[in-house]
Amino acid sequence: MEDIAARDIAVHEAVDEGRLPLPPEPETLAEPQVLPERPERFNMAALRLAGLGLALVLAVGLTLVRLLVGGPPSLADLRAQSGVDSWPVLDIGVKDDQYGTAYYDEGTKIWSGFDIDIAYMIAEDLGFRRDQVRFYGMESEDRARMQAAEVDGKRVPVKMVIASYSITDARKSAGVNFSQEYLDTEQSVITLKNHPSVSALQDLKGQSVCTLSTATSESALDRAGATIFRKNRVKECFEMLDRRQIDAVSTDAAILAGWKAKFPDRYDHWDLGLDTIERWGVNVGNNPALKELVDITLYRSYADPHDNRWEKAFETNLQVETEANGDTPIAVAEQPRVTRPEVRELPWESLLE
Repeated sequence: MEDIAARDIAVHEAVDEGRLPLPPEPETLAEPQVLPERPERFNMAALRLAGLGLALVLAVGLTLVRLLVGGPPSLADLRAQSGVDSWPVLDIGVKDDQYGTAYYDEGTKIWSGFDIDIAYMIAEDLGFRRDQVRFYGMESEDRARMQAAEVDGKRVPVKMVIASYSITDARKSAGVNFSQEYLDTEQSVITLKNHPSVSALQDLKGQSVCTLSTATSESALDRAGATIFRKNRVKECFEMLDRRQIDAVSTDAAILAGWKAKFPDRYDHWDLGLDTIERWGVNVGNNPALKELVDITLYRSYADPHDNRWEKAFETNLQVETEANGDTPIAVAEQPRVTRPEVRELPWESLLE
């Protein structure tokens, strides 16, 4: 024991004198290391985001390519194709002797009627002021060939025809290029007062009836066994009726209602109860781009709740004739459904503006 103690004392003295180094400090336990998150998860998320971004860029790019290069024509394309921007005035063929639908007052030199207001509506959207619209009265047989006449008899080609012109398959097959329909009406009959009641076409069998030439009313009258007189202007039919040269006048109710309202004590207007609907359209001739532009106006007036131009035209010209015509329907008081034209729009554009 004494030897061990003496050895310890000697060691301490050697350390103190610097002859032996200090014993090393005991090692401390290292702090546990936190391993970094595996990079695979971060890389997958980044790849997904990059993929979504690329898909979005491609979708937008393809959409812009389709809008700017392919697909249906734009509004600017249609205007260029139709030539409308090069026209100093807009020549329109209309009727001039139909109260309530299209009438020209020779005293005041004013055009009025439902067709006239529809013409102004279309002209406005095409960029024409009212003083740039030229109306020409035309006969029924000239509506297909789109030829009107000036006062001196000179023939005038028109850009469109808005003249109580019913859309039929036969007319389209013959080359008439109609817009979508803008009014629905039906065939009816007018007689002088005190004529026996007329409730069906069969009541006109053996009677003399005047109608407009090339009118859709003619075939129904022929099947009923009536003796038919054809005139190019409805006023010529009423002149014959007033002279008692015929028994009745038959054509679209929207046309006859104006004459009844104008002369309520002279005529009786009879509903025939027919199921056939007369659908009026605009003849644009050999100009398909103009047809699309007309359809765009009709679509706007139908689809835009803030566009009441059609409703105002109906109320001003046709609705006011209801009382004078009693129970005989004049026309449907709602604009016919219009299918949206195929027009290319940029994402920030709207066809209704």
